[in-house]
Amino acid sequence: MDLQEIMKQAQIMQAKMQELQARSQTMEATGQSGGGLVKATVNGVGEVRSVEIDGSLLKPDEKSMVEDLIVAALNDARSKVGAVMQQEMARLTQGMPQPPGGFKLPGM
Repeated sequence: MDLQEIMKQAQIMQAKMQELQARSQTMEATGQSGGGLVKATVNGVGEVRSVEIDGSLLKPDEKSMVEDLIVAALNDARSKVGAVMQQEMARLTQGMPQPPGGFKLPGM
């Protein structure tokens, strides 16, 4: 395989990764605990989309507010972890040459 073919394959891989990343924004999965009393839905990139808490666990007039606060706290934690991971990736890749053809490694 010559350099041009490697570059072409890298561009194809990059396009597929971008497509997967775009699709992951719309994918969702719901997890549950407590026999279904608490449910959380996340998208394909790990963003918390919703939290549902069975009313039997809370005062009914506080249910929605508590769910929103849980979503906000989970997303805040996820954001902080993401920032640390970006810093670590930057530290690990510092001084490395950029891949040819504008191809970016995952997480960069």
